Amino acid sequence: MPLKKSNPDFILIIVTLGLLAVGLIMVYSASAIWADYKFNDSFFFAKRQILFAGVGILAMFFIMNVDYWTWRTWSKIILIVCFVLLIAVLIPGVGMVRNGSRSWIGVGAFSIQPSEFMKLAMIAFLAKFLSERQKYITSFKSGLLPALSLVFVAFGFIMLQPDLGTGTVMTGTCIVMIFVSGARISHFSWLGLMGVAGFVGLILSAPYRIKRITSFLDPWQDPLGSGFQIIQSLYAIGPGGLFGLGLGQSRQKFFYLPEPQTDFIFAILSEELGFIGGSFVILLFALLLWRGIRISLGAPDLYGSFLAVGIIAMVAIQVMINIGVVTGLMPVTGITLPFLSYGGSSLTLMLMAIGVLLNISRYSRY
Repeated sequence: MPLKKSNPDFILIIVTLGLLAVGLIMVYSASAIWADYKFNDSFFFAKRQILFAGVGILAMFFIMNVDYWTWRTWSKIILIVCFVLLIAVLIPGVGMVRNGSRSWIGVGAFSIQPSEFMKLAMIAFLAKFLSERQKYITSFKSGLLPALSLVFVAFGFIMLQPDLGTGTVMTGTCIVMIFVSGARISHFSWLGLMGVAGFVGLILSAPYRIKRITSFLDPWQDPLGSGFQIIQSLYAIGPGGLFGLGLGQSRQKFFYLPEPQTDFIFAILSEELGFIGGSFVILLFALLLWRGIRISLGAPDLYGSFLAVGIIAMVAIQVMINIGVVTGLMPVTGITLPFLSYGGSSLTLMLMAIGVLLNISRYSRY
């Protein structure tokens, strides 16, 4: 166990709080019109997001002071609890259905999304598995197969909701961790082909996913249906130009872009703050990933290194998918933009993950 403890990564804290501040401002700006219409309170979503942010910041600073080896000790139990929640959410009367997915469990006036917390639980457990069995990772039977089997079981439960976006982020994160641990390229080649075949099967098994692919290729085939969100998102980004229309001056949030405070918040940000504002946010994410990579490289043990890699991979994959969808570079899927999009489970999970990363930084050699 690491003995020498230093101050946490100050730059990482500043960047995280900076992204969070931008997110709170944009959640209000993007949601005010819709919230006033639906709840007669323009601050409805903003107040809830501030509450989530407060809980998340407290969790982040608390976890920052908890030895990251604690996650190694409890990772198996945490993973089991998350699996139980993934099963519970599928039970009618327990799980709540939103936008066609049974992904939430009601807790009083709020709700939690177990699949979000499964991402961090899987990272913590897989980091333990890989650090203990790294010498076996080049073996398909003893190293790669057990790790991937667990990941695909979790992916299967998430797909029963169904939630392809969250499942893709979790699986992609775990594959990055396994690759970094030293798995053979040849094994990944065969698994990649199987994965592509499976992904195509998932798309073909659900008509709405096929529509998302066709609308991605040509959204104007169905401009009022499957292509609507992409078209309205591009209508937001385009007029933003270099400097934007001005904070609060978005036109697309006036009931053109559905629920703009969630998955498509980057479109509203680009419309109001322009290319400069969007580039600034992407720069903040790049700084966060840079600090995370440094922390991983400087971690005093394999567990800390793999844990940091998993957290950074999760953030990076989610950012790339979200911005790719918003800009029309990827098919539409329900993925939030970390720290910016409205959503309690996602925001709390991300801040908790940064807390773990900050604790690793306290022992990092860099």
